[in-house]
Amino acid sequence: MNDKLTAFKAEMKNRSVTVLGVGISNLPLIRFLSGLGAVITAADKRTEEQLGDIAAELRELGVTLKAGPDYLENLSGDYIFKTPGIRFDVPQLLDAAARGSVITSEMEVFFELCPAKIIAITGSDGKTTTTTLVSEILKKMGKTVHLGGNIGKPLLPEIEDIKDTDVAVLELSSFQLHTMRQSPNVAVITNMTPNHLDWHKSFEEYMDAKRNIYLHQDRDGVLVLNKSDEQSYACRSSARGEVRLFGYDADCAVYSKDGVIRAFGGEVMKTSDIKIPGEHNVQNYMAAIAAVGPGCEAAAREVAREFGGVPHRIELVRVKDGVRYYNSSIDSSPNRTMNTLKVFDKVILIAGGKDKGIPYDSLGRSLAEKCKALFLVGMTAGVIRDALKNYAEKTGVGADIPVTVCQSYEEAVKLASAMAADGDVVLMSNASTSFDLFKNFEERGNLFKKLVNEL
Repeated sequence: MNDKLTAFKAEMKNRSVTVLGVGISNLPLIRFLSGLGAVITAADKRTEEQLGDIAAELRELGVTLKAGPDYLENLSGDYIFKTPGIRFDVPQLLDAAARGSVITSEMEVFFELCPAKIIAITGSDGKTTTTTLVSEILKKMGKTVHLGGNIGKPLLPEIEDIKDTDVAVLELSSFQLHTMRQSPNVAVITNMTPNHLDWHKSFEEYMDAKRNIYLHQDRDGVLVLNKSDEQSYACRSSARGEVRLFGYDADCAVYSKDGVIRAFGGEVMKTSDIKIPGEHNVQNYMAAIAAVGPGCEAAAREVAREFGGVPHRIELVRVKDGVRYYNSSIDSSPNRTMNTLKVFDKVILIAGGKDKGIPYDSLGRSLAEKCKALFLVGMTAGVIRDALKNYAEKTGVGADIPVTVCQSYEEAVKLASAMAADGDVVLMSNASTSFDLFKNFEERGNLFKKLVNEL
């Protein structure tokens, strides 16, 4: 019996609840809260016409709809569930809190009510793959796993089906962590590099949000840190529970050396057993093994040999006329593209998108060393071109790499394909977000795959 859930159900009945954002995560939340008897207002910046069938469903549920550009004005309700993309300190939310509204989120309430062990992963890079690996390893061990957060599906609407013997595995973004007041049983920070500085006010604020994943742990908590990443490793000093390091030193709980991953006193697997390419994926496996803990070794080996990767992450789309086409649309920052480029010798690169307010200077060297040609699309096309140009002017390396700014992905794929010869790699790794032209990176990656398959 989940006593906390019983109390929550009683608390929600006849309460006035405003849900901000009618997106993928909040629609199930609205249905859930409506079923508990809450009186719901749904607020979204899209107009009712733009919401279409969603608006009709909300009306059928008896939800009051507040749609359009002024959706944040005059917020009220006993509880306000905000979507992760809205900062907690926007004036309208602060005013509502001052009037007595409780500001919360689907993920915060899930943490309060979840009876199962929670393993949560955050980081600037690698968190989706690491989260997926943790889930797959646990399933191989016979555990019932609930995958959610920034990946999978919203879990609060399914809280009644979660048992205390299950495991919830969550990918958490800095947006979700920003206001968290609870931490998971096991927290993982893959790394921390400048990211989302178009949303966070500073890199320090971004790191503070990431640190929330473990700062509320007690002595029974476990914190998994990357010894090879300065910012992640620095978190050990403020940990309250056990710290497990992964990296390349034998003093780490999980480490890789001489082509072998070792953990908890024994050999786990050869790195050559890992089906998905790249040294960064060796790190993702080390992080996942550290998170699951002793006893996972056999399951981890099995997953390594079978798991083909997460879509949009160095995903092989097609081989045509000896040319391999890879989709890595998830690469929404320069650092992610730099890591992806390490997997290949030379590529014909398609990149570009929306800026996140972070510098691109460090990308220049990777472009110069790893690219045969660049086809750039979107708002950051000029910034990426300049990163290569500036590096070439300083070093003389990369000056002869042709750079073409394209008006569309259709044009970029067509021109890249025309240039490519047998043995070449055409890679889409954007070094930028997708929000200049797409709803998300999945939509961008799916367009690339469609264009490649139509060649």
